[in-house]
Amino acid sequence: MNATSCNRNELPRSRGSCRAHGTYGLLALAAFLLAGCGIGSEVKPEEVKIRNLEREKADLTGQLEQSRTEAEQLKTQVKALAALPPDKKESFFYALGTVTLGNFTGFYDKDATGKRDELLVYIQPTDQAGDLVKAPGAVSVQLWNLNDPNDRTLLGQWQVQPAELYKLWFNTLAITAYRLKLDVPMTPKLLAQPLTVRATFTDYLTGQVFTDQFVIQPRK
Repeated sequence: MNATSCNRNELPRSRGSCRAHGTYGLLALAAFLLAGCGIGSEVKPEEVKIRNLEREKADLTGQLEQSRTEAEQLKTQVKALAALPPDKKESFFYALGTVTLGNFTGFYDKDATGKRDELLVYIQPTDQAGDLVKAPGAVSVQLWNLNDPNDRTLLGQWQVQPAELYKLWFNTLAITAYRLKLDVPMTPKLLAQPLTVRATFTDYLTGQVFTDQFVIQPRK
C-alpha cells in the first residue's frame, strides 16, 4: 500500500484527509463504547431502589456487629464482677470520701466595674484515698448571713443539676474543683461582714449526701 493512499480502490488522498477519516472513526468507536457502558443514560427507579436497599442492609449489618461487640463487653464485665470475693466487692467500687468547699470560694468583680457581684463556689469531691475526682452529682448552694444569731438571713439559694455540673469542672495549677459562678446582688454593708456558704452535694452513683460550709471573711 502506498503511504499516501487510504484504500486501494480510491484515488490517492492527502495525509490530512486520512488523518481526519481516522479521527472520525475513533470518535464513533468512543461513542459506541460509552453507550455500551450506560454513561449518559438515565438510572431506572428500580436500580435506585436496589441501591438504597443495599445501603440500608450494610447499615443494619454494621449496627448488628456493634451490638454483638457491646454484648461481648458486657459479658466480660459481668464475668469479672462475679469473680470478686463477696466480702470484698465494696472495696472495688468507686465511693466518695468527702466533699469540701475550696479556699478560693468568695465574691469577685465579674465585669471589672468595681462591684463584687459574683459568687464563685469551688466544690472539691475526693475519693476514699483522698484524690480529687470528677464525681457526678447534684449541688445545692445557700448563702447565709449568720452574723446576727437573732436574725439569720438567707441571701440566696441555687440548684445545679448533674448535666450542668459536669461542664463546670475547673482544673488549674492552683485548684481543681467544680467551679460555680453565681450572680448575687451584694451591698457594701453585707460585704463588710462574714457570710457563710453552705453546699450540699448528692452523689449520683451511691446516693450519699455530703454537706460542707465555708465562711467568707470581709476584705480588709
